[in-house]
Amino acid sequence: MTGNIFKPSNGERIDNHPSDFSVQETIDRLAAMVTSKGLSVFARIDHAANARQAGLSLRPTYLIIFGNPKAGTPLMQDNQISGIDLPVKALAWEDEAGKIWLTYNEASWLVSRHHLTEKTEAVIKSMEEGMKNIGLAATRR
Repeated sequence: MTGNIFKPSNGERIDNHPSDFSVQETIDRLAAMVTSKGLSVFARIDHAANARQAGLSLRPTYLIIFGNPKAGTPLMQDNQISGIDLPVKALAWEDEAGKIWLTYNEASWLVSRHHLTEKTEAVIKSMEEGMKNIGLAATRR
């Protein structure tokens, strides 16, 4: 089940999944799911480690960037500036109570943000469904 603990006021739509695993394990599970579906992992960023290197503290926070040109390219063909939000990103993080979350932008948000047309409807629907399934699989025992 999705828990929305953060609802941006600017119209962006963010989906949050509580995780049964640590931040590291959540990201590792997500990466495994992504690659098993034929998508590419382009980057993994450990924000907490970067904060430590800067002499700052941050609860565990890990970003993964992944995607598939077969999904992203049609969106950019429809409106090339949608590439600013591609590839897809997901953030695993620990809140102040120690609860772990997996957070990502809803794919349908790209439609309104970038004024995508009905040409991309099937791709967006597939991305939404895929993210929900991958997100749930990465966060549930």
